[in-house]
Amino acid sequence: MRSSLAALACLLLFAVPALGQDATLVDSDHYTVEFENDQVRVLRIKYGPHEKSVMHEHPGAVAVFLTAGQIRMWSKDGATQDMTIASGQVSWNDAVSHLPENRGDAPFEVILIELKSSSEEGCM
Repeated sequence: MRSSLAALACLLLFAVPALGQDATLVDSDHYTVEFENDQVRVLRIKYGPHEKSVMHEHPGAVAVFLTAGQIRMWSKDGATQDMTIASGQVSWNDAVSHLPENRGDAPFEVILIELKSSSEEGCM
């Protein structure tokens, strides 16, 4: 019984924060999982013209921009950063909480390769 409670506590510790902030759960219209294993999760991100997401989080990740675009990123404190992205551009992104917005008149598409942390392995 005690080990069951410990396992449940461990699951809640790691799962509950992710449930409210995981892009695929809070914005499934724009984010889909293309591939996942114990080391990475690959997301396909698609925004139509002038579409906006909701606040969510990503771990450290590599972004591969399939289309060019004008993007605005909103941070939790309300600050914004405007970016011009070139088709084919690749970038590293540290872990982030943000709300993306496609400011352009064309659809915008990205492949995001999220790296999974090994810190959860020792839990169970």
